[in-house]
Amino acid sequence: MTGKRSRLEMYLDVLEKINAGISRPTNIMYKCNLSWIPMKEILDSLIDKDLIKETENNDKRTYEITKKGQDILKYLESMLEIWENRKRRIIPLRLESEQPSIITRLNLRRNLSPVAQAVEPSGSNDS
Repeated sequence: MTGKRSRLEMYLDVLEKINAGISRPTNIMYKCNLSWIPMKEILDSLIDKDLIKETENNDKRTYEITKKGQDILKYLESMLEIWENRKRRIIPLRLESEQPSIITRLNLRRNLSPVAQAVEPSGSNDS
């Protein structure tokens, strides 16, 4: 079992789900495995930062990602790609045929940290 998600991971998960076309608040909540209050706080914060926008049609609220939100996701994807390429030099990774989500990649990074440290040569044992 993995540890609790960071706040950043929850924000990214919500952004990814909205970017994937999940637009209704309840659906976002279920797909991101969040309770209502934290999910509402995250949505409000993402709206304040202009990463998503809220629309209301016939008393139904929906959310969609903005250009700025898409740019943030692309930026984080590229940063994780750079990080993963660095780690591949140490440990070859086999990922699923589908592109893993940012959250999966963050968890993978977190889980590999102790392994990567054990594999990296240390200068103190060379006697």
